[in-house]
Amino acid sequence: MTLKSALLCSTIMCVAMPALAEEKRELSAHMHGHGALNIALEGSQLMMELEAPGFDIVGFEHAATSDADKAAIETALAQLSKPMDLISLPEGAACQLSEASVDLHGEEDQGEDHHDEEHEHEHDDHGSEDHADDHDDHDDHDDHDDHDDHDDHSEGESHSEFHASYEFTCDDPSKLTKIDLTYFNVFPNAEELEVQVVTDAGASKVEASADMPTIKLN
Repeated sequence: MTLKSALLCSTIMCVAMPALAEEKRELSAHMHGHGALNIALEGSQLMMELEAPGFDIVGFEHAATSDADKAAIETALAQLSKPMDLISLPEGAACQLSEASVDLHGEEDQGEDHHDEEHEHEHDDHGSEDHADDHDDHDDHDDHDDHDDHDDHSEGESHSEFHASYEFTCDDPSKLTKIDLTYFNVFPNAEELEVQVVTDAGASKVEASADMPTIKLN
């Protein structure tokens, strides 16, 4: 993410913290069909950040172990990396994509090579038999408690989320009065997006859906 993107993210957080806090609480409950979209417009720069449950994007949230699951994730990442297939901006604004970043957070990311390498590295650090024996001798009771904690964590917080961020440069931002979301057509499991908008005019929060896909910026 560029410095400009980071500043725009800070703008959203500072101006609309109460709404975002509520949004985060909703996301922590991980409701299928419900994601979050943050939008900031500053000068000629348009920044968008999307967070969506794995179910909304690929239809499942378990770790991707089968070839079909891995292919679905790769397809989804490719789709999310093309924001102009997910949104429609007014032609008069002449906005061009300058940066796009897509990540998967949670159990499914173990299906990707770079996350597999990290997982294997952690396993090598802690998985030797000598280390395991020492750990078992020293912390039998603690291991039981840790296992319980892990089970609780897995049951409550093991869901996956897709995160995407986009940055556009617009030649005529005055024409950027709305954003139409085709996101719901591409990902039919997605039902709603909690949308937080920050512009020079102030901050607002709306709900977008397939039935109400238009977000007004002014």
